Amino acid sequence: MAVDGEAVRGSGEADEPGWEVDPDDEWGVAVITTVGRQLKLRREAEEMRVCDFARAVGYGEDLVYKVEAGKRIPRREYLERADEVLRAGGLLAAAWEDVKRVRYPRRVRELAKLEAQAVEIGVYEGISVNGLLQTPEHARALFEAWQPAYSEEDLERVLAARMARQSVFERSPAPALSFVLEEAALRRRVGSTMVCRRQLERLLHVGRLRNVTLQVMPTSSGAHPGLSGRIEILKFADGTAVGRSDGAYNGRPTSDPKQLRVLELRYGTIRAQALPPGESLTFIEHVLGET
Repeated sequence: MAVDGEAVRGSGEADEPGWEVDPDDEWGVAVITTVGRQLKLRREAEEMRVCDFARAVGYGEDLVYKVEAGKRIPRREYLERADEVLRAGGLLAAAWEDVKRVRYPRRVRELAKLEAQAVEIGVYEGISVNGLLQTPEHARALFEAWQPAYSEEDLERVLAARMARQSVFERSPAPALSFVLEEAALRRRVGSTMVCRRQLERLLHVGRLRNVTLQVMPTSSGAHPGLSGRIEILKFADGTAVGRSDGAYNGRPTSDPKQLRVLELRYGTIRAQALPPGESLTFIEHVLGET
């Protein structure tokens, strides 16, 4: 059905264009509450009822109430349509700059912030391809297999958050990035054959970047310090660092110098035991040829 040339979503889709606000995310709640209040004040200033506004923007009344109450995170198209309908001159649409950060879970925002500041990032990943290296299709297939299952909107939210972290590859000056992946992660069937091929091609592309070192740990290499879980080490321009390992310090991030030295020793041993970068790319090409 169309009204004034715009498609209006059916009642079953009324809640589609938004995300739930994490009540424990204080900053996120504050941002969305402020944006919702601005939307409501602007609508009331135009003397528009909720039902009329909902019809004009093409979304359900229930969603409008939730957005204005600060209980839903509006998507970009919602804010842009509201800006147009309420003749806000770009003020409402501009709120997207703050809203787009809130849509990602707080834990992911914090990780992305650290990655955006790091001058060196080192990661060992044992059971899957690291999130910074995943294609959207590969990441989606992983999230679709998660239990308990994500709702469609939550799936889109975590997928967008994961892809947003990959902006680290666009930074200038570029950080030094090193990755060690297990052979099993390369061979694991995630998604269709085409999804697997594109993921391997993505690894080859990233592995050839000048600021990236990509290594493969063959299954035949035997035991090594990474078998207890993932290891991540981020170093910053001021000389500080943060590290985390699934198999140490309860998996929590640490900046303690002694604990960091342990993680660096483990990561260094892993890199020494893995295939050299050139041989690793050849290995990935071989797996791609078998896929």
